[in-house]
Amino acid sequence: MWYCRVQSLTEKSETMKLLPENVTVLYFASDCMEPYVEIITVKDSKRSLSLCCSEYSEEDEPEVEDSLPVLNDQSQLLDDKHLERLAAQMPAKTWGYPWQLVYSTSVHGSSLKTMYRNMAGLDCPVLLVIKDMHKKVFGAFSSDPFKVSKYCYGTGETFLFSFNPDFQAYRWSGENSYFLSGNWESLQIGGGGGGFGLWLDANLYRGSSFSCTTFQNESLSTQVDFNVLDLEVWTVQN
Repeated sequence: MWYCRVQSLTEKSETMKLLPENVTVLYFASDCMEPYVEIITVKDSKRSLSLCCSEYSEEDEPEVEDSLPVLNDQSQLLDDKHLERLAAQMPAKTWGYPWQLVYSTSVHGSSLKTMYRNMAGLDCPVLLVIKDMHKKVFGAFSSDPFKVSKYCYGTGETFLFSFNPDFQAYRWSGENSYFLSGNWESLQIGGGGGGFGLWLDANLYRGSSFSCTTFQNESLSTQVDFNVLDLEVWTVQN
């Protein structure tokens, strides 16, 4: 049986130093192992509580600003408004970790092969952001890095999004699992119903976006066919 004692150390004592008010000390003891002490922040304590207590309210959820991705590089496409909207849709496992620019057409040139190569060996979510010639911003959050694969891959955490002009996220419909597929000629995200939710060619210049069964989305741009002005891929680093 586990025993847990929570103590907030905010006052001076002969044996303890003064700690910030947002720090909590947890004392754990059981019948089968040595007791130990864990020091955590209040925010981490609330997140742990949400996993085991049904009475944990939405008011106790971290503020959106706490969940905003921290960009380690400058983005030509994303501002705080974009990040705030996207952060609300991203899974909790991405919160609090910095995001690294792994590929950009303005830095690395326009090549799907280069984008694949830059993500080789990664095992983390990625955020694809596109601006087309009509200055529309849209893209996809992917549970997995992009790669060449014979079969579809990815999970239901993958979603499409568009700022066209208002923000819209298109999450997994549950109808099929055509999340991601890639070859040397193109990258496809979402499928079924006669077209891909998002498709890009080998030069990352021509693209298309159709309504698809995977996400039940509308076209992400103003037209189903578009030309890419700029493109970025961000990856979370823990």
